[in-house]
Amino acid sequence: MTDDAGVTDDAGARLAKRSLTIAGHATSVTLEQAFWDELRRLAGARGQSVNQLAAEVDGRRSGNLSSALRLFVLDSLRAELASVGPLPRRAGLS
Repeated sequence: MTDDAGVTDDAGARLAKRSLTIAGHATSVTLEQAFWDELRRLAGARGQSVNQLAAEVDGRRSGNLSSALRLFVLDSLRAELASVGPLPRRAGLS
């Protein structure tokens, strides 16, 4: 995985374009930096590189790769939260 210069989207989130190699082919993916950070963490926890994890996601996707990676991160975080159990309610939130 190689890094390219980041830009900021309309909502103020920092976007970063990265080059990945999947099945021997180079492809570029643009994600918010927070998603790249989480993909690195998840890949490391699984003993994989980000390229290996992205290839796994790529093999199961039905939409574009950027969306599939975001949904993978979201699903992974939801699973982690579910394993912890319900979070305590904060005062003032309904």
